[in-house]
Amino acid sequence: MKVLIIGGGGREHAIAWKVAQSPKVLKLYCAPGNAGIAEIAECVDIGVMDFDSQVEFARSKEIDLVIVGPDDPLVAGAADAFINAGIRVFGPEKKAACLEGSKSFSKDLMKKYAIPTAAYETFDSAEDALAYLETAKMPVVLKADGLALGKGVLICSTLEEAKDGVRTLMLDKQFGSAGDRIVVEEFMVGREVSVLSFVDGKNIKIMTSAQDHKRAQDGDRGLNTGGMGTFSPSPFYTGEIDAFCKKHIYQATVDAMLSENREFKGIIFFGLMLTNEGPKVLEYNARFGDPETQVVLPRMKNDIVEVFEACIDGTLNDIDLQFEDNAAVCVVLASDGYPEHYEKGFPIKGLEHFKGKNGYYAFHAGSKFDKEGIPVTNGGRVLGVTALGDNLKEARANAYEAVKWVDFENKYMRHDIGKAIDEA
Repeated sequence: MKVLIIGGGGREHAIAWKVAQSPKVLKLYCAPGNAGIAEIAECVDIGVMDFDSQVEFARSKEIDLVIVGPDDPLVAGAADAFINAGIRVFGPEKKAACLEGSKSFSKDLMKKYAIPTAAYETFDSAEDALAYLETAKMPVVLKADGLALGKGVLICSTLEEAKDGVRTLMLDKQFGSAGDRIVVEEFMVGREVSVLSFVDGKNIKIMTSAQDHKRAQDGDRGLNTGGMGTFSPSPFYTGEIDAFCKKHIYQATVDAMLSENREFKGIIFFGLMLTNEGPKVLEYNARFGDPETQVVLPRMKNDIVEVFEACIDGTLNDIDLQFEDNAAVCVVLASDGYPEHYEKGFPIKGLEHFKGKNGYYAFHAGSKFDKEGIPVTNGGRVLGVTALGDNLKEARANAYEAVKWVDFENKYMRHDIGKAIDEA
């Protein structure tokens, strides 16, 4: 098979790494890719939102399977563009990707089908939102309705903070049109867990659990980022919780989408909060998480291309999805100043140390080649350094050892990724 992956981040590097292991794959392309992906795929200079060029390229190269990585193109209809061109694609259609693309849609869906989630109200005007806050119980969570790179969520402890948040989202337009509509949610207390799943429209298969670290600085301080590190599995995701979620959340979501004539084929990422009242859905994503993919796929035993094809064909129940009985930890090496202002273009040194080392991976998130062909930094998150271990503590020790192997001028990371491992 000839395979094309759309995207150029750490998630797509991990997907490409896994896809390249499939004996079914003859040739792998990635658009636009990055310096790390270039080692296993031919990178093509086509942007993730340029659907016409993507389809044209796929036709010219006789691509057998397209895998769409990021949320923006999926929500905008990337899968539809390939389906309309008669090209097999892994990823939900636009009408299904709204599960992530609109917070108000997903909240209304959960309410309608009694899927456990936080109480909420939706607002299209800042004036109405501000009036509602006067009577709301603090703290509250404000969410931009649309996509905002994982950063359009504000946790507000006081009324003043909440009012400032409404102004930031709806009046100052910090996240553009994503904040035209907002959701005001009750603040849930508990541990966050991420659970990824494969979906074929009717059936769902759950992958292993993971736990993300969103804040920029140690001790969960600083601004929200796209993710500073993650570990898998979550020790807090017990068999009892899994059974509850399978009964009340996972299949219920797939069935709800089908009932709404929005058949979902692809990845559903469940962001869960483990509250005292039981697990509740924080959010849905309509694609692999980043950096969760970097710890989940190295633990997966299956040929991922077979699983992708089963999702497209509606035969997911024929797949025996299996994961290793081990653990993985990913520490993100970022550019100092991320997620606000940071410099890029610094040479990345030491990547050769990962060559031939089993269980150690440097997944490129923001990198490119300079004119001399040297990998340089090209983003806020630069590398996701992932390591396996027999257990979480061993995997964490291995990951923090491996971050010493690579260097670039404004290298920055959190030193407490997986701190919850000690609390389990």
